[in-house]
Formats: sequence, structure tokens, C-alpha cells
Amino acid sequence: MPFEDLSSISPHVVWDGVVARAVEGERTTFTVLELAPNTVVPEHAHENEQSGVLVSGSLAFRIGDDERDLSVGAMWCVPPNVPHAVRTGPDGAVVVEAFAPGRADWGALERLEPSRPAWPGDGVSSAQV
Repeated sequence: MPFEDLSSISPHVVWDGVVARAVEGERTTFTVLELAPNTVVPEHAHENEQSGVLVSGSLAFRIGDDERDLSVGAMWCVPPNVPHAVRTGPDGAVVVEAFAPGRADWGALERLEPSRPAWPGDGVSSAQV
């Protein structure tokens, strides 16, 4: 499908407190991820290159041995197979990310019903439900 609206996408439950609304292309996955307050994304690595921008909230993001506290507008690129981890603060976070190649592994994840996204706007994050 060439067009999607965030509120019509069934979010993937990626981790406890983390949901991703994804649009799948032939070679990429484009996502809006909502991370609940005080969420820990454990260290992991994958074959996908991962680039993103923080659009709300704050993160402590570690890529390899480099850790940074990020605020809105911060951008990153995680090379393939490099370990990385994330922690959110008390307000949670929303990030927009692209993965190449696409996240075929997300097909097996639990899906939630479509709902109003946390971003843009003042909606309540489905990751907080």
C-alpha cells in the first residue's frame, strides 16, 4: 500500500513498553516507535542498519561503547550487527526510524488494534496502556 495513516496501523509490540507502527517497503521498514516512561530496551544487535530521530521525550542511547543522553532533534545511525541499548526518562519518547534491509523478523510480533498515536499531537501513547 503506497499510503498509510499512523492511526490506521496496527502497532507491533517490540518489547514491554515499546510499540512500533511500521510501513514496509521492498527494502526498508519505516517506523514510528513509542516508548513508555522509564522503559529499558535491552542490548541487542541485528543485521539491519538503523537510522533515526528523536521527536519527543528523551533517551539515553548506547551504540557500541558510545552512550549519549539525547533530546528532541537528536539523530543516530546504528551500523549492522553493532550492539545497542536504550533507556527512556520519566516522559517516555517517540522516535522515527528507518531500517535497511526491512525488519522481516517483526512479522512474528504481537499486534495491537489500531489506535491514536502519541505523536504528532497530544494523544496517549499506546505503549503506556
